[in-house]
Amino acid sequence: MTMLTPPLALLLDVDGPIASPVTRTVPEGIITDLLALVAAGIPVVFNTGRSDAFIKEQVMVPMIAAGMPDGAVVHAICEKGAVWFSYTADGAGPVHVDSTLAVPSAYGDDIRRLVAEDYAAHMFFDETKRAMVSVEQHVDVPSADYLAEQKLFDAEAIELMSRYDLGVVRLDHHVPDSDDAVDYRVDPTIISTDIESIRLGKDLGASRAVELLAAAGITPEAWRTMGDSRTDYAMADWLHHQDHEVKHVDVRPADGVPEKPYPVLTAADLGLGPEVIHDDAGGAFLHAWLEAVSGPTR
Repeated sequence: MTMLTPPLALLLDVDGPIASPVTRTVPEGIITDLLALVAAGIPVVFNTGRSDAFIKEQVMVPMIAAGMPDGAVVHAICEKGAVWFSYTADGAGPVHVDSTLAVPSAYGDDIRRLVAEDYAAHMFFDETKRAMVSVEQHVDVPSADYLAEQKLFDAEAIELMSRYDLGVVRLDHHVPDSDDAVDYRVDPTIISTDIESIRLGKDLGASRAVELLAAAGITPEAWRTMGDSRTDYAMADWLHHQDHEVKHVDVRPADGVPEKPYPVLTAADLGLGPEVIHDDAGGAFLHAWLEAVSGPTR
């Protein structure tokens, strides 16, 4: 099963291309194709802002229940590089946490109280994060309502950073600390806000992914990265700058596809229409890669 020079390695964002942003669960067909890719010797690494608890529940457990191959190892890099673990058919291995990348716990406690007192109708505090501080939209709250509340919450989160004299950036808005430094980021997505060290990112996740495979003696011939936001391009950027062959898949290209020195693929490259996005597009690419390495499966 293990190939030391596999033709591809997959580095996958989870929310959007793998897990539905509506249900927050992974479709059965994606689980099936992930297992088939692993069985074919293709390294699969998840690179996500999600917690290790989310990956275990929504990805690992379904894969093991569906028949994870003996000897297979899947890596999960969580919280944008601050947390990582690996799992096999026997379950999860040790969870590693880079504590130097953690948001101060007192600030996190204040965000928890802020959500409980003012925003609980629209979002919840993610108790599973180990380094980041995150809040997430309730699944039964309409997107437009959540996004309106998110702007108010983000503004309060930034103000609270200033009370702690912590420099912060949100998109193009910078609020330095008293030393004119910015060490933290408020990062809004379509279903959540992550508050994190600026050292975190999908590029850090890509670096950890290469290290994890290299520790097992695995050097892929090429990489395929996949995500649903502009920040996900950072993993392909890092791989390209480190001279790895890479193609990036954007499953939500309506946000705009930037010019890159490597190929960027969308559902249109599979002959699919612009309405095929998120996990529908992600699943289509997984299946196409599976057929490329093992022949047609249906």
